[in-house]
Amino acid sequence: MAPPKPRPLPLAPTQLPHNAIVDYGSQIALQVTDYLKKKGFTKTEAVFRQETAYLGPDGRPAQRSEDPGPKRYLKAFVLLRNWIENNLEIYKFELRKLLWPVFIYSYLELVAQGYTDEAQHLLETLRPQFEAVHHETLALLATVTLPQHVNENETTRLYRENKYRIPLNQSLSGNLFHFLEREADEGGATITYILQTHCSVETSARGPIEPYSFEAIYRRAQNLDLDEVDAQEGIPGVFTGVSNRDVLDTSAKLKLGPMPLEPELRDDVRAELEEEDQRHPPADGRPTLVEEFDKRIKREESADAPSRADLPLPPSRARDVVMEMQKVRENRDRFRIEGRTGGIGIPVSACMFTFHNTLGSVSCMDFSNDHQLVAVGTMDSYIRVWSLDGKPLPSSLENEKDLKVNNRKLIGHSGPVYGVSFSDSIANLKRNIYGENDEKKPDTSTKLLLSCSADGQVRLWSLEVWACLCIYKSHLGPVFRVLWSPHGHYFATAGWDKTVRVFSQDHASAQRLMVGHDTSISALAWHPNGTYVFSASDEMDKTIRMWSVTTGNCVRVFTGHTHYISALQCAHNGTILASADAGGNIMLWDIDKGTRIKQCRGHGKGGIPSLSFSAESNVLVSGGLDGTVRVWDVELPADPNKANPLTGGTSQPAAQADGTVTGDTIAVGGSSDGRSITVGGQAAPAASASTSGGGVGTGGGGGGGGKKKGKEVQITPDQISAFATKKTPVMKVQFTRMNLIVAGGCYDPER
Repeated sequence: MAPPKPRPLPLAPTQLPHNAIVDYGSQIALQVTDYLKKKGFTKTEAVFRQETAYLGPDGRPAQRSEDPGPKRYLKAFVLLRNWIENNLEIYKFELRKLLWPVFIYSYLELVAQGYTDEAQHLLETLRPQFEAVHHETLALLATVTLPQHVNENETTRLYRENKYRIPLNQSLSGNLFHFLEREADEGGATITYILQTHCSVETSARGPIEPYSFEAIYRRAQNLDLDEVDAQEGIPGVFTGVSNRDVLDTSAKLKLGPMPLEPELRDDVRAELEEEDQRHPPADGRPTLVEEFDKRIKREESADAPSRADLPLPPSRARDVVMEMQKVRENRDRFRIEGRTGGIGIPVSACMFTFHNTLGSVSCMDFSNDHQLVAVGTMDSYIRVWSLDGKPLPSSLENEKDLKVNNRKLIGHSGPVYGVSFSDSIANLKRNIYGENDEKKPDTSTKLLLSCSADGQVRLWSLEVWACLCIYKSHLGPVFRVLWSPHGHYFATAGWDKTVRVFSQDHASAQRLMVGHDTSISALAWHPNGTYVFSASDEMDKTIRMWSVTTGNCVRVFTGHTHYISALQCAHNGTILASADAGGNIMLWDIDKGTRIKQCRGHGKGGIPSLSFSAESNVLVSGGLDGTVRVWDVELPADPNKANPLTGGTSQPAAQADGTVTGDTIAVGGSSDGRSITVGGQAAPAASASTSGGGVGTGGGGGGGGKKKGKEVQITPDQISAFATKKTPVMKVQFTRMNLIVAGGCYDPER
């Protein structure tokens, strides 16, 4: 057998024909690939093929360069924008500052290189992203179409002759350039070129900047300037848009006007009111129901009112027509509190309901808006509902038609109940506006009750069949607050997981998730038009945040409390927010400006669980754990230095926090028949609902026993009156639509 012929050696370069080209790198790569395939290293072979796809003449990997054409600028911008929008929320505000300089320098580069059509395409494509902030600059750029324009225009010359300063957190800048290097072939090289040539990225060791970060809030509260690196951001003499210097700006436009009625509902209500006016003409000097309704419609047509498209609501029903009619009637016939009270005010009546034998188990309380029902949540995981007038509670169940009980127990939660909230209701019309034949008279009583618990659940209860209709599971951990929106259908929840969630009644999952608080949430309130939610955080945060329901964004932050914030309430006019804390402080805020109006003092320490505004929004009532109900003038006193004849003014201290008043309530100007309410035991023999008119300047709390003296509390001159109890911490206060005060609390014999 003849030996195999040896393989011929490749020709030396001098032996190759002059027109022959041999790629030695490709030959070696092919041999290595064959070897890996023969040995079965399939994964290694795939990686090797990928890495050797682009080899230079010397056989070494060659770097691919991106398309050098004019389209690379738009491609690079889209790459950067997508990376920013997919980044963490805490970094987005700071990273978005890169987009404007990248855009404007890309445009100027294209124009300077003579790519006029590509420059105009870039401008028109990206214009919507910057239109809101840079409208004037974009209009100017549209006129810069030739290379000589770039040097002749003053603004573009400033951009070309100066480097655009961009302050970035050091960890962010590292992530940015690592990303650009990784995506160099997809547009990263173009971004790097722009940043190196036209920008100056200055790193700092501080945390990431965003509008409502701890640093921004702290600097706002202390009236501090921002860092020097922020003061130098951008280019001197040129408006560069939203920057770190503007993170504390609270000028975002708000829509604080009332939500307009649905057109069909408005027409139906007006027609029925006209008929009511014909049946029952008003007394001399009193406006008709139609005139009162027209005043409301005029307010709803204000420029700052939201659109009904901003908050989708179910179509109106016959019940809604009756409810709107009754609201107009009550608004006309209410007890009016007109004008500045000057801290003296007028007599306002209060009705106090005292709960006996609770043994400290009641954790929350709520009254229905028609004041027919009261509900309490307990630490024993159940809810109990009473009729306030003692009448039997209705039931639509066939086997309960003959059941006559004035309270019901709702069982389902597996942890302490922290919040309850009734759906909207109002006193019904005496007649059926839809006729007495086949149409059933619409029922305007409350139908639903919401509850939240430490078990992490929110439950929806029917007050017709007295059973749980739905369970909403969304929060991680205990849910501390739940509240129906002013228009129903939507409700808000807040809890231990630091989030506020907005649900619609017919969806099991949350429609909005508001994230921003740094600790668990302790208080919740709705804006009257239903498009904003307020939340307060406890422990270290101690901030109040205003959220847009339509977008889910935080639009205002209120800072100033130094204690646990226990209650929030928004005025009916939609312009004032009241907040209360465990230190006995009540603060009033201008919602639009985001600033504090004033601070009210008078309650002893222990907390203020509840606040409520009068229909005119010029009087505020508060209920405190010091055992007092206090009425405040929302407006500043006419003469702050003048002593209040009821409270003693600012120069004299309040009465002792453990007051000297005997009895559970103070009755001035008469009393009404009351009923005792018992939780977990037998009813107390003494009546425990009483009314007070006029108010008494008791000053301090009245929450302790006997005549024992406690710590003195300074009372601000805007307190109008105070109603003291001896041993009943007040858990809930509420102004009715007729401007009467309803309050409730649990008798505590150990105080």
